[in-house]
Amino acid sequence: MRLTCPHCGERPHDEFAYRGDATLRRPDPAAPADPEAEHSFVYLRDNPVAGHREHWLHAFGCRTLLVVTRDPATHAIRSIELAAP
Repeated sequence: MRLTCPHCGERPHDEFAYRGDATLRRPDPAAPADPEAEHSFVYLRDNPVAGHREHWLHAFGCRTLLVVTRDPATHAIRSIELAAP
């Protein structure tokens, strides 16, 4: 699998580090504690068949955090964009 960094161009996936699901949102730390929401955030994950948004860090390159949308079954890359600052 090859990923295209917006800054460095196409690179082998060995230069990147998988950083997890890009669709998860951490529970609000200012809100009262909700054990169910915290449990869901830490332990429950979907297993999508189609496109999945993931964070990837260009660890052995420019250190940019990317959001990669890919098909987990075929590893086909649909889009790569910069993660929001």
